[in-house]
Amino acid sequence: MRKLLTVAIAAALSSHAYADTLVYAGTLIDGSKSAPRQNVTLVIDGGRIKAVNNGFTSAAAGDVVIDRRNGTVMPGFIDMHTHLTSQIAAGSYMDRFTKNAADVTLDAVHYAEKTLNAGFTTVRDLGDSFNASIALRNAINSGKVLGPRVYSAGKSIATTGGHADPTNGARDGLHDSPTPADGVVDGPFEARKAVRARYQDGANLIKLTVTGGVLSLATNGQNPQFMADELKAVVDTAKDYGMKVTVHAHGKDGMLRAIAAGVDSIEHGTYMDAEVMAAMKQAGVYYVPTITAGKSVAERAAIPGYFPAVVQPKAAAIGPKIQSTFAAAYKAGVKIAFGTDAGVFDHGENYREFGYMVEAGMPPLEAIRSATFEAATLLGTIDDFGTLEVGKRADVVAVEGDPLADINRLAEINLVIKDGVIIKQL
Repeated sequence: MRKLLTVAIAAALSSHAYADTLVYAGTLIDGSKSAPRQNVTLVIDGGRIKAVNNGFTSAAAGDVVIDRRNGTVMPGFIDMHTHLTSQIAAGSYMDRFTKNAADVTLDAVHYAEKTLNAGFTTVRDLGDSFNASIALRNAINSGKVLGPRVYSAGKSIATTGGHADPTNGARDGLHDSPTPADGVVDGPFEARKAVRARYQDGANLIKLTVTGGVLSLATNGQNPQFMADELKAVVDTAKDYGMKVTVHAHGKDGMLRAIAAGVDSIEHGTYMDAEVMAAMKQAGVYYVPTITAGKSVAERAAIPGYFPAVVQPKAAAIGPKIQSTFAAAYKAGVKIAFGTDAGVFDHGENYREFGYMVEAGMPPLEAIRSATFEAATLLGTIDDFGTLEVGKRADVVAVEGDPLADINRLAEINLVIKDGVIIKQL
């Protein structure tokens, strides 16, 4: 009896091992520079794309068929700017005084699943608390929880009083003086130490706040907050450890210093002008716009008492400008990768960025490509995922109809496959 059972199990495993998943695509947008293709079959074997066939391939015994002949199939989207461990809401400024590491981590699990179900199979997390996004990444990678593939910066690095200084706005005695391990530095020596601390924590990349910010409890939203020698120390040290560097920046001077230091990308970029754009193009620096965050904070700034008094005027002034900055940067030919700053608005609404990009003048196909090929290129993973090509990871999403005719269809993802595993199928 045991022998018969063993044979049956072996047969089942053998059958499963050779079964493919076939995705029938009425339209395929593969994320590359190729034009969309009609009537295509994606063949998925395990976690990789085995073939991309013209026409609708006949299924063999045991194959799984997913029919999207009336829809559009695309690579899983990549959001290059998220904060999975938090979400702004009325009263949320108290969270840092009331939530423990366990609370933050469980919040992150919830937000990660929402993000994945919205079609975002990969994200960068650009600043957390308690290294919760690193723990989340590890739990997702080991299959313990459901979420996108996470590339984490761990704790953002700031200077004293800077945008990511966790002691801003707190009375004496509530916090010890922050150290480089806490992500607060002054001078090149401490800057190098903070990068090494992020490496020790297990971060994938480095995030700096090189100018003031909108939501921090500090007056200035755009002043430069790192000196040139501090920036050079960060970038040089990060390169030693194989880590890319991205920077939060609203003001021009901070952006120019960061570009000169050799950073890889700029987030927000609100007050960039022609000089900054030219410098970015010459250095090959990517722009990650986060228009949705700007729109959201501007809307919420109009609600009395929603933000603290020091934050409200910054949100009202800076938030509305990002979309027009994006339009100018796109027209100037700056390289653009998709990013939203999810957490500043509700997780799972990352798709809103596509609509704002198209509204500002980017063609829908390019907007989709910014969240696939361009994002993966900036991430350094384009050889592994970011387009639907043979040998790459099977990260796949789909919608009904044609998002090139109506970009808002991307709000209604009806298929999510990550690493060949069907996560969502409606």
